[in-house]
Amino acid sequence: MPLLQVFRSLAAGFGHNATPPARLTTMADQVVAHFYQAMILDGRGYQVRAGTITTPLSADVLITDTAAEMAADAASGTTILPIFLQIDIEALVGTLPQVAAKSVATVSSAGTAFTPLPLKSDGSAAVTTARVAAAGGVTVTAELATTTPVHYIQTLAVAADTQALWEPIAAPVLVGPRCFYVQVGSVTTGSTYFGNFNYLELPTLLVNPS
Repeated sequence: MPLLQVFRSLAAGFGHNATPPARLTTMADQVVAHFYQAMILDGRGYQVRAGTITTPLSADVLITDTAAEMAADAASGTTILPIFLQIDIEALVGTLPQVAAKSVATVSSAGTAFTPLPLKSDGSAAVTTARVAAAGGVTVTAELATTTPVHYIQTLAVAADTQALWEPIAAPVLVGPRCFYVQVGSVTTGSTYFGNFNYLELPTLLVNPS
C-alpha cells in the first residue's frame, strides 16, 4: 500500500486526527507545505529548552562522555526527527566552548524531567520524554564510534562566536528506542548559556509502514 494511503487510512498526520481532502486556497490553488511546517501544523513538533532569560544554565567544564545538558527520548514505536538546535553563550569564561548533538540507542537514565513544549500552541502532549540539567547533569549511555552518530559539533571562538545554530537540510531519523542529546562545555568552569532544540515526533509506523 502506498505511504500516502497508509497515512490516510490511519487518520494520522492531519490535525485532530481528521482526514480532510487536499488543502486549497480560496482560489482553488492547491497548497503544498514544507514537510517540517506540515508536521508542526498537525501538532507533531516539540521543543526542549534550557534556561530562561533570568536563569541561564551553567555549561559543563568539558564535554564529557555520558554527560549531556538536554535530551529527548523516543521509546519503541515512536520516531523523532531533530530539526533545529540553538545554543547562545550568555557569559563566556575560558576558551573554546563546544556544542555537540549526538544520538544513541539507549534512552537517558538521569537528569531533571522536562515536559516537551508543543510547537503548535493547542497541540497535544508529546509521547516522547525529555530531560534538562546544567553542567552535564543528564546521563546518557557511553559514546562509541560504532554506535553513536554525531549530528552536529561546533567549537566557538572566544571573541568571534557565541552562538551555535544547527538547522539540518535532511534531519536524522531516530527510530525508537533512541536518545537525542546535546552537550555544552567550556574549558573553564563558569560559562552560562541558553539553549533549545526542536524536533518532530511521529509513530514509527508512518516512517516504516511495512
